Amino acid sequence: MTRTTVVTGGGTGIGKAVAARFAADGDRVVVIGRRADVLEEAAKEIGGTTLPADLSEPAEVERVRADLAERFGTIDVLVNNAGGNVETQYGSGGVAERWTGNFRANVLTSVLPTEALRDLLNPSGRIVFMSSIAALRGSGGTSYGPMKAALHPYAADLAAALGPRGITVNVVAPGFIEDTEFFGGTLDDERRATLVAQTHTGRAGTPQDIAETVHWLASPGAGHVTAQIIQVNGGAERGR
Repeated sequence: MTRTTVVTGGGTGIGKAVAARFAADGDRVVVIGRRADVLEEAAKEIGGTTLPADLSEPAEVERVRADLAERFGTIDVLVNNAGGNVETQYGSGGVAERWTGNFRANVLTSVLPTEALRDLLNPSGRIVFMSSIAALRGSGGTSYGPMKAALHPYAADLAAALGPRGITVNVVAPGFIEDTEFFGGTLDDERRATLVAQTHTGRAGTPQDIAETVHWLASPGAGHVTAQIIQVNGGAERGR
């Protein structure tokens, strides 16, 4: 059965890999993000369709909801992948500016579309949030980890609310994943080696590692898995 899957932040990195994994199963995949040109390139590659939008803006989210409702009526899977550590963009900006930036980028971009689309989800629908290892062990003094951690109790409450409809809600918390835009070109060889050394598997994670986990959580086989935080970090959660 063909499903309708929505992936936010689906133009690059983890989001693109997730979208490609669902598209490979024949799902109708919609990738959402702020950069229309990046989305179009991703859609050509994976075979999905695009919906450019800034998901931290309520009006934009309402437009997204109206578009999806008109095109598909209902959806089956919502993967909230949009986010990133925006503190690097503000440099020495003030505390309020940096924390508000990461709140908008990592909390609002997940909560607003989820609240707007939850009533469009079919029975046995799936919601997956993208968190981070930083939500579990800290993020080096930035606001990124705390903002990702805010999604954990939200997902638990949502799982309880939507469970009677057969909808599951889970969180995936990746560790160090290569081939993404997360570090913005600032990751040097020494830091990379440190991050890899923290794993038990002796390697960096890949976007495909996360895509396979998300895909399983959205499968019938994971129908009794909900309100969980699934760590995908090669055992690095306790590392320093």
